[in-house]
Amino acid sequence: MQNALRDMAIDYVELYVDDIERNLAWLVGGCGFVVRAQSAPAGGPTRSVNVGQGEIDLLLTESSGDHPAHAYVERHGDGIGDIGIRVPDAAAAFTEAVRRGARPVMAPVTEGGVTTATITGFGDVTHTFVQRPDGSTVAGVRGLTAVPGPVAEPATGLRKVDHFAIPVEAGQLDETVEYYQRTLDFELILTERIVTGEQGMFIKVIQSRSRAVTFTLVQSDTSLAVGQVDRFLKDNDGPGVQHMAFSTTDILGTVRRLSADGIELLSTPDAYYTALANRVRPEKYSVEQLRELNVLVDEDHDGQLYQIFAKSVHPRDTLFLEIIERAGATSFGSSNIKHLYDSVEAHQVPGPAAD
Repeated sequence: MQNALRDMAIDYVELYVDDIERNLAWLVGGCGFVVRAQSAPAGGPTRSVNVGQGEIDLLLTESSGDHPAHAYVERHGDGIGDIGIRVPDAAAAFTEAVRRGARPVMAPVTEGGVTTATITGFGDVTHTFVQRPDGSTVAGVRGLTAVPGPVAEPATGLRKVDHFAIPVEAGQLDETVEYYQRTLDFELILTERIVTGEQGMFIKVIQSRSRAVTFTLVQSDTSLAVGQVDRFLKDNDGPGVQHMAFSTTDILGTVRRLSADGIELLSTPDAYYTALANRVRPEKYSVEQLRELNVLVDEDHDGQLYQIFAKSVHPRDTLFLEIIERAGATSFGSSNIKHLYDSVEAHQVPGPAAD
């Protein structure tokens, strides 16, 4: 039981949505995902569609019945409601997590060779442990019907889920970190205090022992001005996933394809690139290439990383995507975190962008 929580990976990310078709429009039409599976026709008040690209599997669930998706959307609007975590033994992982103090939602259930069990996470977001045979798909986890598709999926180069950014209420940051350390054996890998203009935030990054599940927890610095973290908590009616980061091995190519397909990406002040010479020298791409596409760069002792945000398309402006390429870097430099949040702030608040 001691090692039941050590070998974790992201199995799927489930978005609870008000309108599946609207979400398919930007994920499939703009982000290059393909429909891999869906609920059977006339399946009742709850419908799910599985879209994927690379090793990323997203579940879109819409419900008008007695399903967590309905209550979630009523309170928060569209958003990530469940993060599926693949483990070798779902029953053992559930038992160990609950023994450590995790709050149970659904006891282990086995159907068709797949075992699932669910616990609470942060806010109204849950975590479902998934145990399924090698070679199986996410469709089998939810009893969806596979949709035949081309052997070579059209894509924009997105490969894996890199991390989730999660604002929490003031005073809940340390409590949330402790919950994941105690119940799921996560490690605290980064602690930062970031000041951007007149606002500030505390950031703590926690990660599973396998390094495959990473949460960036953010709490507003209440001694400073109200900012985007506070606005997210208000608009989302509590903690939740503010953005989800997808990895790529060619961020310039990915950004070009996303832009060509109509995905709007956040701009970066020109002064950011002018100041790069005093902070970091990009190794894989030139400053001119990064400037052209508004891509940010940072580095740590392991290497460099390149990042950009997409504008939110959700009704409450509460969930958006980040694209990230890691060229050796394993963490997040404080300077780039600051500029990432400056970019979001410039999008959310009319007026001159911070530089």
